[in-house]
Amino acid sequence: MKFLSTVIVLLFAANAGAQNIERINPMGMTQPSAYSHLVKVDNLLFIAGQVALDGDGNIIGEGDMSAQVRQVLENLKTVLASEDADFSNVIKVNIFTTDIDRFLETSAVRREYLGDHPPASTLVQIERLARPVFLVEIEAIAIAPE
Repeated sequence: MKFLSTVIVLLFAANAGAQNIERINPMGMTQPSAYSHLVKVDNLLFIAGQVALDGDGNIIGEGDMSAQVRQVLENLKTVLASEDADFSNVIKVNIFTTDIDRFLETSAVRREYLGDHPPASTLVQIERLARPVFLVEIEAIAIAPE
C-alpha cells in the first residue's frame, strides 16, 4: 500500500510540473514587482487580493467603504477581462475587511457586479490591511472560459 501511495504522489508531482503556469499583470492595473495580479494555471485563474487603487496607484474612496468596494470590484473586472472572463466565471472569493458592519452595507454594489452568479465566499474582519487607508481587499478564483 505504501508503494502505491508513493507512486500516486510521484504521478501527481509529475503532472503538477507539467501544468502551464502564467504570471500576469494586466494593462490598466498597477504593475507590482513582488507579486502578480493574476496567476493562470491551465484554465484556473487565481487573482491576488485587490484593494482600492486605480491603475496609477491612487487610492479611491478614502474612508468610503462603498467607493472602495466598487474600485476593488472594478480591479477584479479588469483582471478577469484580461482573460476574456467576467464575474460569472468567479467560483470563490475571500474578502478581508476592517469593518464587517460597514462592508455588509455594500451589498447593492456587490450585486451590480456579481448579479445572478454569486460565488462561494468567505468574509473575515481583520485589524488592518497593507495600508491603514484600505478598508477592504478581495481575492478571487475563477475558471477561464474556453
